[in-house]
Amino acid sequence: MRVDNGSKIDLLINQLDLNDHINSFKNFFSREGSLYIEGDQELHYRYIKALDEIEFRAPPKVAYFTNIKLHLQKLGVLQFEQIFEIIKVIRYFRYLKNMELKGIIGEWMAKFVIEQKFFEVEKYFTSDGKFDENLDEVLFGLGSRIKEHKSNISGSLKRLTSSPKLSSYLIDTQVHLINDEECLLVRGGFNHVLKGAILGRSSSGGFYISPDIILKSKEQIRYINEEREAIFYAYAKEFSSKLSELLPFISFCDKEFTKFDNYQARVLFAKSKDLQIVKSKKDSKIVIESFIHPALHHAKPIHVDFSKNILMITGVNAGGKTMLLKSILSAAFMAKYIIPMKLNEHKSHIGSFKNILAIIDDPQNVKNDISTFAGRMQEFSKIFENRDALIGVDEIELGTDSDEAAALFKVILDELVLRGQKIVVTTHHKRLAALMADRDDVELMAAIYDEKNRVPTYEFMHGIIGKSYAFETASRYGISNKIVNEAKALYGDNSEKLNMLIERGSQLERELKQKHKKIDEKIAELEAKERDLKEERIKIFQELQREKNALKESYKIAIDEAKNAARAGDVQAIHRAMNEANKKLPKEKKEQTNLHVEFKVGDYVKYHSKKGVIVAMKDKNEAIVEVEGMRVRVKTSHLKHTQILQQKSRTDISLNVQKRAGLKCDLHGMRAEEATEVLDKFISDALINGWDEVIVYHGIGTGKLSYAVKEFLKAHPRVKKFEDAPQHMGGFGAKLITL
Repeated sequence: MRVDNGSKIDLLINQLDLNDHINSFKNFFSREGSLYIEGDQELHYRYIKALDEIEFRAPPKVAYFTNIKLHLQKLGVLQFEQIFEIIKVIRYFRYLKNMELKGIIGEWMAKFVIEQKFFEVEKYFTSDGKFDENLDEVLFGLGSRIKEHKSNISGSLKRLTSSPKLSSYLIDTQVHLINDEECLLVRGGFNHVLKGAILGRSSSGGFYISPDIILKSKEQIRYINEEREAIFYAYAKEFSSKLSELLPFISFCDKEFTKFDNYQARVLFAKSKDLQIVKSKKDSKIVIESFIHPALHHAKPIHVDFSKNILMITGVNAGGKTMLLKSILSAAFMAKYIIPMKLNEHKSHIGSFKNILAIIDDPQNVKNDISTFAGRMQEFSKIFENRDALIGVDEIELGTDSDEAAALFKVILDELVLRGQKIVVTTHHKRLAALMADRDDVELMAAIYDEKNRVPTYEFMHGIIGKSYAFETASRYGISNKIVNEAKALYGDNSEKLNMLIERGSQLERELKQKHKKIDEKIAELEAKERDLKEERIKIFQELQREKNALKESYKIAIDEAKNAARAGDVQAIHRAMNEANKKLPKEKKEQTNLHVEFKVGDYVKYHSKKGVIVAMKDKNEAIVEVEGMRVRVKTSHLKHTQILQQKSRTDISLNVQKRAGLKCDLHGMRAEEATEVLDKFISDALINGWDEVIVYHGIGTGKLSYAVKEFLKAHPRVKKFEDAPQHMGGFGAKLITL
């Protein structure tokens, strides 16, 4: 993308009424520069958006370093003002660097590595750019002497103003300052009582006199200042020498500050006026949503879909057609140069164009003997020189016969489209619009007129040709109804019928627009309800997760209490611990049970959280259930038919430890077959009750029972591991089993 000529840009800004907006934008720059940022626009946009997320102070006003760098290259001596320009830039980058920013801005600031030589220069300058004389003992002494002499001068002048001899000649008793010299204002004849030099005359005829009695002090001050200037020059020479060695770093800072200045001006300008920062896309599509031209106050937002090659705007006089054209071109111009504007950035899409051209003003010029139409032809001839341009033409048929112009401009527009141009056209004449209306690459828009109140609405509708409402506009601006009615009659019935059809079409479009608006509102309402329901569902899910986590924690605490009690080996301690664990468990909501439910062999039932089948019935109150390959004897009151849908209850663990479902099993005195049967039932009950660690006592004896227990445990599918118990829990005569 090439940079347009400055004069062309200024002309376009003026044509689009963007002068105030652009001038306001330029005030945010620290350096006066071009609107266009050289380089990769995508990369620039990334930096601008990243900077937009940061709160930072504006940089100071800074001069360009062109002459400064030239002096340093030639080993010249810089003035203190020039040195301070460098210091201002580097101090500002140091301020940004100290913010310890993240992302691409932080990475950028990390590139600024300031050498010690710079600090040796910087320390001599205050925040407002003055040389700090307190750091030099000689300068401090000279400054004190100057103050002393000035104090003497002031005292001498005050004594003179109170002198009785001079009082009759004094116009006032003030000490005046003329050409940086203290003096008194006196009348003519003063030379009889006062000797001194005349510095000037007042408007009333008085004389500004510098008395001779203060000449000595002035001379002393002059000598001291010459001595000070020599010292200042020595410092400037020393500073310039050090800065010459830092010239590559200074050049880098100069270049980066210009880039940063372009970024910060856009960010701070957008924040100050609540504007959006939009960059042009790599196509020619234009969709503008809620755009407001900066020259308009209390304007209605503009909505335009200009995806086609030609946009033709028709409709009522003074209805905003020209401002719509200017708004489209303005949005494209500001997006091209990444200038903040007012629009909906998320729903807008603005393409990129090499050139943006406007044919808006009347080109008629008496001096050049050129007519309106001839001037328009000259402007169109220049347009053909461009490619990939966005062109806006206001009142395209201006200055000639509308029927001839319609045919001519149709061909011109066709040729421009072939050359890759995108064109916005406004017209009052329906002939050209009618010729172009049936084309797929032409978009029609019409300014809407309020028939009831007889005023333009400054709104636009897509897809129709608008009526000009010339008669209505004439009446609104004071033309008598008699004249308007005669003009209507002269205009003819057929033409009026055509306008009526156009108007009826517009009315139907407006009604359709209203219906669409209501539907959109209804859809928005439903979407809002859907969002509320989703949020409520998320809240309920989160609450459920919290309850589940709390329940899991309660179970963990209860089980840990039970394990600790089991390891203690004390039955009373077990019961106490189990009671404490039971208190910590959430209370089960009692369900109403059907006392008359009967069970029989073959029924599928649920026992606690496990599902199984009844394989045998001892009596009505007790059954044997096969659960996951294990057979368990249970009470029927603990069973539920799986076919019957029950209200889901909170899972619980029964803590009433029964003899057959305890944490330990004593096999002393049993035969091997009997012991394995008891052990099998014990492990099954332990699994169902949720135990993951139990103890079995088998004794030592002959070793047969110990051997039988080991072989059984090795073959059991639910036994993870087993080992001899600790000495205090039985040693070799017991086994700790992990399930």
